[in-house]
Order: sequence, then C-alpha cells, then structure tokens
Amino acid sequence: MLKQSLHYKLLQKLSPQQIQLMKLIQLPTQAFEERLKQEIEENPALDTGKEEMDSIDDDMSNEFDDTGTEKIDAEDINIDEYLSDDEIPSYKTQANNYSSDDEEKNVPYAAGTSFHQSLKNQLNTFRLNEEEKSIAEFLVGSIDDSGYIRRNIIDLVDDLAFTANVFTTEEKVISVLTKVVHTLDPVGVGARDLKECLIIQLKAKENTKIRSLAIEILENAFDHFVKKHYKKLQEKFNISEEELKEVNKEISKLNPKPGSSYAGNNKIAEQIVPDFSIKILDGELDLTLNSRNAPELHISREYNNMLKGYQESTVKNKSQKDAVFFIKQKLDAAKWFIDAIKQRQQTLLVTMNTIMHYQYDYFLTGDERKLKPMILKDIADKIKMDVSTVSRVANSKYVSTPYGTKLIKEFFSESMKNDQGEDVSTKEIKKILETVVTEENKKKPLTDEKLAAILKEKGYPIARRTVAKYREQLDLPVARLRKEI
Repeated sequence: MLKQSLHYKLLQKLSPQQIQLMKLIQLPTQAFEERLKQEIEENPALDTGKEEMDSIDDDMSNEFDDTGTEKIDAEDINIDEYLSDDEIPSYKTQANNYSSDDEEKNVPYAAGTSFHQSLKNQLNTFRLNEEEKSIAEFLVGSIDDSGYIRRNIIDLVDDLAFTANVFTTEEKVISVLTKVVHTLDPVGVGARDLKECLIIQLKAKENTKIRSLAIEILENAFDHFVKKHYKKLQEKFNISEEELKEVNKEISKLNPKPGSSYAGNNKIAEQIVPDFSIKILDGELDLTLNSRNAPELHISREYNNMLKGYQESTVKNKSQKDAVFFIKQKLDAAKWFIDAIKQRQQTLLVTMNTIMHYQYDYFLTGDERKLKPMILKDIADKIKMDVSTVSRVANSKYVSTPYGTKLIKEFFSESMKNDQGEDVSTKEIKKILETVVTEENKKKPLTDEKLAAILKEKGYPIARRTVAKYREQLDLPVARLRKEI
C-alpha cells in the first residue's frame, strides 16, 4: 500500500560568489597572491595599479537586464551563512567550534631530485650484473621516506619474482642490501630497524675506542640501552660511568631517520609569510595587515571605453550586443572580485584585532602563562560573525610578533579551573609542566604522579592521566626515557 505525504525541508543554497568569498578569506598570503594573479590573467577587465575606476552610466548597466545576468553586489554576500556540513578542526574548543570547509590545500613541492631518484642515481657508480642491479633498484624502491626497509626479506624475494621477474634467494638479496644499499648516501639508509641504522652509521665513521664500544653495546645490549638501564650496561661491559656517557653522546649524534634529512626529498616547500604583524609602539600594540593582502585593483579603462563606445553608437546590431554582453559579464566579475577582496581585508583585520585585544597581556609580554582560555566562539560573538569565519582565519593565517611568527590557532585553548576557582588556559598549565620537566634532576626524572603533585602544589589540581596527556602533547617522553647518566 502506497502512501503519499508532503514534507517541507528548508535548504540553504549558497551562490558561487559566496563560496568564492569564503575561499578567499581562508587563503593565506602566498596562496592569495596566486589566486589574485590567476584572476587577473583570466579576467582582462581587471587591472592593477593606482588608476581610479571609471564610472559606468546607469543606463548602460541596466540596458541588458533582460539577459538574465545577475548583478553582483558585495552587500548581498553574507559570510556568516556558510554553516552547513561542518567538520571539527584540528584543535578542540567548546561548542560550535568548527569550520564548514576546512580543506587540504595544494602546496607546491620543492624542486630538485627526489630522494629515491638520488638513491637510484648512486647505483650507477657500482659494478653490478643484471640480477644485482635489478635487486638493488627494487630494494631502493622499497625504502620509505624515513630511510628504512620495513618488509621481511622473504617477502621482497617473492615480490622480485612476481613483479620484476627476478628469481633469487634471501642470501643474494641480503648481500646486495649490505654491500650496496647500506653504502648509499645518506648513511644508514636501507636499514631494517633502528638498531641496524645506528650501527651502519657508526661503522661508516673512523674507528675509535668509544665508537667500537658503542657498536658492541648496540649489537649485544640494544634493549638495555634504549630503556636506559645504565647500571646494567656498566656491569655487563665493565665500563665506567664516564665511558658510558661518551658512548651515549656518540650515539646521540646519529640520525635515526636518515631519509628525512635528505634535502631533495619530496617535502612540502613551506615558506611562512605572516599575514599580520603586531608591534609594540610606545607601550601599545599596533596591528597591521600584510600589504600583499591589499592589492590596488581597478576596472580596466579599455573595457569601460568599449562600453561607452557602444552606448554612443547609433547602430546596435546583434554581434555588437553579444560582444557588449560578454564585456559586461567580465566587468561584473571584476567589480565583485574587488569588493570581495575589500571584504576579505576587513574580515581579517576585525578578527585578528579582536584576538589581539583578547590576548592583550600575552602580546604585550610574550609570556605564554598570560594566554587566556579562548575558543572560536568567544571571538565570533565579539565580532558578530560565525564561528566558521573565525576558524578560516585561525587555521590558515600567521602573525608576526616580537616573540616570533605564530600560527593564529595556537592562541586558542580550552580552560580549566585552578584551586582558586578561576578559569586558566591549558596552555598555561602546559608551559608550567614543560618548565618543571626542564628543571628536573635528569638522573631521577619525575614520574607523572610526581608531576601531578607538583602542579597541585602550584595551584593546578589535575589528574595523573591529564598530566600524561599534556606531556605527550608537548612531545615529552616518560620519566624512564628522560633519564640521563
């Protein structure tokens, strides 16, 4: 049995102009410059420089209203309506702290020879027969970006047979691996685990008593060394504390990820260009927007003259009307783009200015302990815009301060109450935790329980598991691994 029913559903549709404006706001300085360059190349009605924009007669702009062309007015664009399909950003706050179109951006890769291509090029310096060359190239292709071969040798032998039609043995593969691949640059590349990686690097250096001892310790007591069981190492190898210190120092100079250090690796070429600058002038904070975000654009005089020429013409045929319709489309797009850039500038400045005043004490002193708890909604409520707009600014923009260049989202944090019942930033607690760990006795590092007790004494009653969470977020290892001789 079929039933018919009527459902009402309210849908919010965004114009292409609104979406474009959202994307413009989200772009950092360098990406914005690329977008600007692209628009100028694609729209000949848009020009750069200080020339004043010529006005177009109202009669001309209204002449083709019956064509269905939609007139673009920046006043009609409300950036706060872009609220659907929200996703949680990469940092937590309280309710409504998300952006609707956080997206991965395309960033150009660094030019130059890739990591794996460099390794293959080095193979040309060896005298290898066809089988050995095929094995060596296959092994190089199996190296990950950190410089390791993570797969079992037997699996590599099978893959060589199935994918490269090379039938060989484990012994042959190991021989090529140790005699060829392990001698490539960077030293340590092609290792199957950390232990082998460190030993390869030590053996590549000039032999000394300490390096020989370091190799022996890694080969025969790697677990004791990693777990920092220094007393056991001294007893096992009958060495003094001073000798063990020298061994530890020698090993600490080695690179645990040789592939990551390669200059030609396919790393994203990141050059941070601050979008804002905050300076202290006469004891007050001064905020400026990077001038590269405020280009001087105007409507092309040539395109305006084309329209005026048509308006003054006594004969108006179809081809002329088609040409003028095309020109008017380009002019409308250029006008909208100029208005959108102005609105982008205003949105960026208003948002960052509010953040600056919210965190006034921090920007004046640089003391992270003075960072207030702040979530996206706090700023959104003050500037009367949506959380998603603030998120676009915070997630992708940098500000130059007297204390270094900072990602704006770093100023946002959750809050907790201290023993006085006051709201304090979790960043303040992390800073104190980091200071306590830095100043601890490294021969007897503090456990998470002891760290929690110290923080409680300082007025921050937090649980041990919370201390562990903050410690991990600060990339601080557990007490056992912070131990030094």
